[in-house]
Amino acid sequence: MVFNKFKDKSKANAPKKPQFSTEGPVRVKMPRGREILGIIEQRVGAARILVRCIDGKTRNCRVPGRLRRKLWLREGDIVILEPWEFDDGKGDVLFKYHLNQINMLRKRGMLKGLEDDF
Repeated sequence: MVFNKFKDKSKANAPKKPQFSTEGPVRVKMPRGREILGIIEQRVGAARILVRCIDGKTRNCRVPGRLRRKLWLREGDIVILEPWEFDDGKGDVLFKYHLNQINMLRKRGMLKGLEDDF
């Protein structure tokens, strides 16, 4: 006698939910202190990316080791970065925004320096 192990289990046939909901209130992390917003222009390699920032500069940013495997970054993503104190042309990526958070930033007017890409 052959049994189907998924026949009576509700999880096997249940529809998958989206990971991030687009309904309800959205909490958005805002840049604080020296942190600024930027958009990824190009992936350079070796955990480094070129980011165009709101202040008009293009910075060569690195992804710290604690975020390297957790944070998947692609061109066009909006990120928070912190410029280095001793070299203003470089920085560290701290956070990546999701689509519903980007829409909230756009409503608040935080992406005015990056509007030409949207």
